Amino acid sequence: MSMAKNSLLMVAGESSGDFYGGALCRALRGRDPSLEIFGCAGEAMREAGVETVVDAREVSAIGITEVVTGLPRAWRALARLTREAMLRRPRGAVLIDFPDFNLRLAARLRRLGIPVIYFVSPQIWAWRRGRLKQLRATVQKMLCIFDFEQEIYRKAGIPVEFVGHPLVDVATVNSSRENFLKSLGFDDEVPTVALLPGSRRSEMSHHLPVMLAAASQIATRRSVQFVISLAQAAETARVELLVQQHYQGRGRLRVVAGRSQEALEHAAVAAVASGTATLEAALHERPMVVIYRVSPATAWVARRLVKVPFYSMVNLLANRRVVPELIQADLTAEKLAKEIEFLLDHAEACARMVEGLREVRARLGPSGAIERAASAVWHELGLGGASLSAA
Repeated sequence: MSMAKNSLLMVAGESSGDFYGGALCRALRGRDPSLEIFGCAGEAMREAGVETVVDAREVSAIGITEVVTGLPRAWRALARLTREAMLRRPRGAVLIDFPDFNLRLAARLRRLGIPVIYFVSPQIWAWRRGRLKQLRATVQKMLCIFDFEQEIYRKAGIPVEFVGHPLVDVATVNSSRENFLKSLGFDDEVPTVALLPGSRRSEMSHHLPVMLAAASQIATRRSVQFVISLAQAAETARVELLVQQHYQGRGRLRVVAGRSQEALEHAAVAAVASGTATLEAALHERPMVVIYRVSPATAWVARRLVKVPFYSMVNLLANRRVVPELIQADLTAEKLAKEIEFLLDHAEACARMVEGLREVRARLGPSGAIERAASAVWHELGLGGASLSAA
């Protein structure tokens, strides 16, 4: 049986991975427009031409205990992708982040003799370091986006390449502050606070009520306006309903989707769920408060497994507390409102924070991460060469 020269399996399960996958798909098809890419895709990957065998929304989940509710869907998705890989015999697979799902898929692909490239490393430096053994057994090459990850994989005997962070190229905006605020019906004389609650439904459920309660408190004390920035337009109606239920402030509040770069560029301060968006905020040099909350059961397990001094990548990369973190029980409306107002009132503290954010920016590598990842995939899988024979 032969592997198809122009076929590739690509899998992402969350919005950041879907975004990177879409960009990688475009870069690869720019080299060969006939390249067929299929797999587990969200909106960004579909727009880039990935044939959706599994919709990423079917498998996206967060936390240790939250994953349990999605297990039947996840197993069905694994079976579907495995079956398609058997039928199509792709030249290789690019698995993007999403380790609980992708490591299981990698083991299945390995048994089928399909080479696996892993893009965006699981956070083995924070927890579950035992995954290095799984990765060594199943992954042909690791493409990591943080510089410090290289040494971990080299020591573990896993081929690795640091490609840099894809966000470096996308943290730019074309719209002016004036036009952005005008599009929202905002006053350019009033401070704008951006609220980024996270991309997963569970994150929004845990974060938005607290964010809206904090916004309500702030808006009773001062003139301020808020923009809630969502990753996906599909969640807009649900979030608008939460706003009606929880926001009691006098200041304007708008919900937007797919405009996080503009929101972070043009706001005065941001409250951001820990994750990729904190790095986006850092690249925009936006003073921020990082928040995060999971279910009590997940938090209990995580406290025993996670071995890092900070939760946000911004503080981890800086190796010090650059931005405040309100995690789990510390995340209250009162504390969040206090932190946001402190930043609105203290320009010197914001300036010190921005200096730290510039240090973080320097750790993310030069521009061109997606092109470097595409080159690595292209050469590692021999996409420009003749078809391979399966073992």
